[in-house]
Amino acid sequence: MISITVTALVFGVVFLAELPDKTALAGLVLGTRYRASYVFAGVAAAFALHVALAVAAGSVLTLLPQQLVHALTGVLFLGGAAVLLLKKDESEEEVRRPENQSFWKVAGAGFMLILVAEFGDLTQIMTANLAARYDDPLSVGLGAVLALWAVAGLGIVGGKALMKRVPLKLITQIAALLMLALGVWSLWEAIAG
Repeated sequence: MISITVTALVFGVVFLAELPDKTALAGLVLGTRYRASYVFAGVAAAFALHVALAVAAGSVLTLLPQQLVHALTGVLFLGGAAVLLLKKDESEEEVRRPENQSFWKVAGAGFMLILVAEFGDLTQIMTANLAARYDDPLSVGLGAVLALWAVAGLGIVGGKALMKRVPLKLITQIAALLMLALGVWSLWEAIAG
């Protein structure tokens, strides 16, 4: 059964953490050059694969003693918060342009870009942590994939408008504060448990 609370929490944290990421900017670049639906199909498939891998890794962590899992996820969340607060602003990266505009070429370019760029990325590690923390792979996976798809959709369709209205620094700070809170909470549970 899917937990709406866990799904919503995961969606919020992953969404905020992914917004200032380079892949949102790459989606924006691809979306300005190619048919948006083709780009989204490739990007969405790559994100679904990344979430599945992250949830599987997080589910393995649930086999460890609960106190150890809380301590590990707490430290990783605090590390993620530090990464968000300390990272420099990312600039738009040049994306290799497929020779033609066919669905498979464009979707394949989007898929490969995300597959490579997101492997071991902060949001993938965060998703694994959340899967371990809540021991609810379906809810965590659903929240994470919907958040990543939402960011990709925003980046592809309306990224320029969003970035003009909401400063990336503010989004990054909110995501870092959420991760900091989750880290402190996890460490408290490790100590109290």
